[in-house]
Amino acid sequence: MRSVPTLRRLTACDEGATLVEFGLVAPVFILMIMGVFDMAHTQYTHGMMNGAMQSAGRDLTLESAGSQEATIDQTVIDRVKSVVPNSASIQLEKLSHFEFSDIGEQEEYDDENGDGQCNNNEVFVDANGNGQWDANKGAAGIGGARDAVLYTAVVSYDRLFPMYGVAGMPQQVTLRASTVLRNQPYDEQDISAETGNCP
Repeated sequence: MRSVPTLRRLTACDEGATLVEFGLVAPVFILMIMGVFDMAHTQYTHGMMNGAMQSAGRDLTLESAGSQEATIDQTVIDRVKSVVPNSASIQLEKLSHFEFSDIGEQEEYDDENGDGQCNNNEVFVDANGNGQWDANKGAAGIGGARDAVLYTAVVSYDRLFPMYGVAGMPQQVTLRASTVLRNQPYDEQDISAETGNCP
């Protein structure tokens, strides 16, 4: 009987309720804050990459681009490194094409067996001159006069906040930014192409 008043006092007491409520809400609140910061950093990094690629694209269209290519690439890398962790992987790729319409297109081949694949010794046009059939006919590098160039940067780094597992997100962020440019017509465009046989 004596325990009844004690139980009534305990059930009526609300001291410490705020602490308990905060303990329930805090994990979700902290997760949301880290998620917002993570998304904001990702968007900022992507915007920085796009700006760096656009600037590099303008510089690569100049006749002097061949001698300045390494400097232009390093400028892109330095700008991206200023906003990502030191452990980030930054890869740059340049593929030159004869026309803008060639970008992303595969090398032509004679599909004799109609299976939609380059195989069985079928003849193909080696547009990029690397001795093998490619799903992208672009040649490595900035090419020559009047060539259309696809310049791409790929950046990978671990997320800055340790909430990715709880939120079901991958640990690594991978961002891509590209720009397309055409070299100045400082010379005649090379239109030569060899043929080869599919494996």
